[in-house]
Amino acid sequence: MVAITNEDSAIRLDKWLWASRFFKTRTLAAAAVAGGKVKLNGERVKAAKAVRVDDALRISLGPYEYAVRVLALSGRRGPASQAAKLYEESASSQAARKALASRLAAERHHATHTNGRPNKKQRRQIIQLKKSRI
Repeated sequence: MVAITNEDSAIRLDKWLWASRFFKTRTLAAAAVAGGKVKLNGERVKAAKAVRVDDALRISLGPYEYAVRVLALSGRRGPASQAAKLYEESASSQAARKALASRLAAERHHATHTNGRPNKKQRRQIIQLKKSRI
């Protein structure tokens, strides 16, 4: 992977997001930017916006949010170990993501370990809901 590091250079936001492995395709990256899931320096931008070294990005992926600072630029998608060198995630962002992940895991654990079978009242509500959707 060839990283572009001089201050004058810039790269499209969607291309950088793809190269840094936040999204599997540039199309998904562009759709996320257009949907407001990615903010560059606190502002909503278009996918063609130029990203430079030291720019701040806030990326929302599902329930998780990443706050990263651009360390290097690259237009090529390489291994994950190289892609991780393109950005630096803030400590508060990492802590918030880990806390959310543990909370979601606990909720999933609780949901799967309760009696999964609905009682009579819940079954009637389910039937009613299904009838109303038809």
